[in-house]
Amino acid sequence: MRRAGRDKCGWLGGGMPSDAMNHTTVALSPETVLAEMRKNAVTDVVWLPDSETNWLFLLMRAEPGLRLVGVSREGHACSIASGLHAGGWRSMILFQNTGMMESGDSIRSWLLGMNVPVVMMVGYRGWTRHGVNADSAATYTERFLHAFDLMYYLVESDADAGRISIAFAEAERRRGPVVVLVVDEYHGFNR
Repeated sequence: MRRAGRDKCGWLGGGMPSDAMNHTTVALSPETVLAEMRKNAVTDVVWLPDSETNWLFLLMRAEPGLRLVGVSREGHACSIASGLHAGGWRSMILFQNTGMMESGDSIRSWLLGMNVPVVMMVGYRGWTRHGVNADSAATYTERFLHAFDLMYYLVESDADAGRISIAFAEAERRRGPVVVLVVDEYHGFNR
C-alpha cells in the first residue's frame, strides 16, 4: 500500500515548544478538524479522552448534533463505531497511534471484518519529519498500517485538512476503515 500524500506535505518536525508558536507556525487547528467533521456529516466521535485534544474536545462538546462517545480502551472504539454504522450513524474514531496498535484485533474483526467505512483520526505520537524517531510508537505506526492494509493520509496543517474529506470518501469506496495520521498532534490541538 502506498502512503498517500507524503510528497505533497510541508511538514514541521516535532518538539517545538508551545511558546514558540505564533501566527506564522503551520498547525492543524481544531476548528479546521471540526469543519471537516461537519462537511462529512459526522454524527458521533468515538474516542479515548486525553489532554492532547483538549481544544478539539471543547469545540466538539459545543457542536449541536455531534455526540461524543468516550471509551476506556481504544479497542472498544471499533465495536462502538461498528454498532453506530449498523444503526445508520456516521462516526469517526479519534485516538493515538499507541492505542490504534493495541486495538489491532478489534480493527481486524469489527472494522475490516464488518466492512465499516469509518475514518480513524490517529495522533502520530513520536513522529518527526526527518524520520529520526525517539519514540518506538512512531517507528511501528506505519508498519502496523501496512500490515493491516489500511490506507492512510498524513495531515499536519490546515493546508492538509482536505485529506480528511478524501479519507471519508476512500472509506466509503473501500467499505472499510481509513486512517488520518495527525503528525503535529501536540501543537494545533493544544494551543
